[in-house]
Amino acid sequence: MAVRKRPARRAARGAPGQHFLRSSRLAADLVRDAGVEAGDLVVDVGAGTGALTHALAAARARVVALELDPVLASELRRRFSEREVDVVEADAREYRWPESPFAVVANLPFAGSRDILSRLLGDPRVPLRRADAIVQWEAAVKHAAVWPATLKGVLWGAWYELAVTTRISRTAFSPPPAVDAGVLRALRRPEPLVEACEFARYARFVADGFRAQRPLRIALRAHLTPRELKRLAPVLGFGVDALPRDLGARQWAGLFELARDRGRV
Repeated sequence: MAVRKRPARRAARGAPGQHFLRSSRLAADLVRDAGVEAGDLVVDVGAGTGALTHALAAARARVVALELDPVLASELRRRFSEREVDVVEADAREYRWPESPFAVVANLPFAGSRDILSRLLGDPRVPLRRADAIVQWEAAVKHAAVWPATLKGVLWGAWYELAVTTRISRTAFSPPPAVDAGVLRALRRPEPLVEACEFARYARFVADGFRAQRPLRIALRAHLTPRELKRLAPVLGFGVDALPRDLGARQWAGLFELARDRGRV
């Protein structure tokens, strides 16, 4: 009599570049450090095997667990069927964020972290209160760096205070990535440096400046005259020959304010 073999279950794979946290204690520590309180609406992007989802549920948050992989999403639904967890099978790069204030605590797929962060932090109309996102170490440091400033760091910094809070060894993940990771924290500023209604104009202004790494007097000549920049330099604290990367978010916001008042943006 032939013995019928049960079909092998497809191995959990997650999104490309996704590396799962191995330690429930580490996940709980990350949720505690993120200041999650009971009743908070929190989105776990790339929930994977549910390490952070479990810690968030244990903190009695209202959790939305985003997971692209159908096998992982199904397992999350089974595991958290009796908890206040809404499992959504979706690509975070296309997901429509909640309309009410929310936080993000997530171990982002390394391959898609840039696009996900851009959608999350790039539009200040998204009611994000704060995000604590695990990304590649180099990416975390780059986005939060005071110098050299980056285009995205300057844009996001107009509405969020960015910092790297934790370095996480590659050995804390399964499968282990080729590099260590870090927690990039984004806290919404109580008072934005640029009003949300002006984010599109501000984005174009900063993009003009970063288009070529040339001195600001050349990069921004369509918006500000060399004389105006020279007059503003000591006020905002940058040199007359400064490059776009030499200015932080607050200094860029000051340049934008002058150009806007001159009607040149």
